[in-house]
Amino acid sequence: MLNFSSYILPIIVALVIIYGLFKKIEVFSCFINGAKKGLNIFKTLMPSLTALIVAVTMLDISGGLDFIKWLIKPFASALGIPDEVIPLAVISPLSGSGSLSVFENILAKYGADSFIGRVASVMMGSTETTFYAIAVYYGAIGIKKTRHTVIAGLFADFIGFILSNIMVRLFFC
Repeated sequence: MLNFSSYILPIIVALVIIYGLFKKIEVFSCFINGAKKGLNIFKTLMPSLTALIVAVTMLDISGGLDFIKWLIKPFASALGIPDEVIPLAVISPLSGSGSLSVFENILAKYGADSFIGRVASVMMGSTETTFYAIAVYYGAIGIKKTRHTVIAGLFADFIGFILSNIMVRLFFC
């Protein structure tokens, strides 16, 4: 059986090369220049990403995340948000891979079709790794003062957390 999706990327690369040759563009030198620019962007982003990873790790090891979970738990319980998704709500703004790991554990333990699994699924789809996105995008263009970005991003995440529970209750219960 023909699996077209495995051929999409090679076809796109071939089309770009053919187009470049047709337009008489030095495709390989453009590729090398793009790689050089990519490395420069990487050098610009590396300090921000390193700081973010260190901060998240320190917060986790120090027990700060557990303290934040403890603070959130009464509020979440009052809203009917399952306790099991609180770690996902706490980790999600900080780390994409961390939140994916928590999400996978929730699905493995409770199943994708359970109320907890559905809330976690909607939460994963409706929130952003706020601090990571700020570190990458602002770091790429050299912005040091984030102004209201952090507050607005965390507020959007907060709304996503609350509405994920409400929407699952509305559409699945």
